[in-house]
Amino acid sequence: MNLQIRDVKVILTAPEGINLVVVKVETNEPDLYGLGCATFTQRYLAVKTAIVEYMRPFILGKDPRRIEDIWQSASVSGYWRNGPVMNSALSGIDMALWDIKGKLAGMPVYDLLGGLSRTGAAVYRHVDGRDEQELEDNVRRMQAAGYKYLRCQMGGYGGGVKITEATNLSPGSLFRLKESPESAPPGAYFDREQYLRSVPRMFDHLRKTVGFDLELIHDIHERVAPIDALRLAKQLEEYNLFFLEDPVAPEDLSWVEKIRQQAGVPLAIGELFVHPAEWMPLIKNQLIDFIRCHVSAIGGITPARKLAATCEAFGIRTAWHGPGDVSPVGHAANVHLSVALPNFGIQEWTPISEKLHEVFPGSPEVKNGYVYPNNQPGLGIEIDEEKAAKYPCENTLPEWTLARIPDGTAVRP
Repeated sequence: MNLQIRDVKVILTAPEGINLVVVKVETNEPDLYGLGCATFTQRYLAVKTAIVEYMRPFILGKDPRRIEDIWQSASVSGYWRNGPVMNSALSGIDMALWDIKGKLAGMPVYDLLGGLSRTGAAVYRHVDGRDEQELEDNVRRMQAAGYKYLRCQMGGYGGGVKITEATNLSPGSLFRLKESPESAPPGAYFDREQYLRSVPRMFDHLRKTVGFDLELIHDIHERVAPIDALRLAKQLEEYNLFFLEDPVAPEDLSWVEKIRQQAGVPLAIGELFVHPAEWMPLIKNQLIDFIRCHVSAIGGITPARKLAATCEAFGIRTAWHGPGDVSPVGHAANVHLSVALPNFGIQEWTPISEKLHEVFPGSPEVKNGYVYPNNQPGLGIEIDEEKAAKYPCENTLPEWTLARIPDGTAVRP
């Protein structure tokens, strides 16, 4: 069969107000195409340009079955590589090629990856609350819905408060901000010290009320100084967390070894990683327990399965990033990886709304705390382009990225 890539389309849609980027790779065989997720919400137009102006001309006419060759050649076609924009563009192409491969074989992608290691993948959900009691109530509600793994935060990440101007009050939050200087700029303010005091108190309350049978997770979200992350990790040992997520930023990875040496809490890291040089030292030195990369940000299924195999050799499990700024196509790719990989740990899950299900028929579904692929060939998901067009993207910067501490200093979100 003389199979060739005939066209590459970029579909932008935001059914839930989050900008999503979906790639459609069409072939010269009628009705044979693949879908991939290239979502980089905060820079979605840059990704679209990268696909349309650079990736599309590069892969037109190529055989879509040659996934490895296309990935390797495309990833270095611009010489500079391993950045989030080009990785996201490449990821959309890569996932779409795996989708095509599965459709050609008449098999789900998980079968191409070696078959099922489990029929469903356990997921964890995010649970928040303005205080300990509200958080406990929300935890119990999630328990009743069948979830066995929960990421618990109080007052948002670091007790963050979305405000339009500096103020001492924090409406709807557990925290009251310290006095800010005059004319402090607008932003999403949070108080590191209050946050650090609140987290041990939060888990003490949860363990005394809901017990130790539930697996609990916490995300520092890289918001505090590395020494404070170390101190917090030591304080949380007694609460038996499933893992502590993203304790430090990629710029501070040398601190992971210090945390590992002094705190017996499982560590998960990687949602901001885009380059093998970031994760390889952590893996080979067994400094983490879970790798939680954003599959679109590292280039798709092709590098993700290799990353997982590397982690397997060092006893590290997967926990792929699964926020709302992953399209249902990206969630489907996560699920196929998670049901196939032998060293699966947990899958982060953000519910797919009815609106998203309408735009993306065949989206994965969760039942009693497990997510299941639908067993159709390829990724098993479609996109209704007419419905997608009803929800245009908006080129605005998410306010949560404009993080500041009480004196107005801009910090990591």
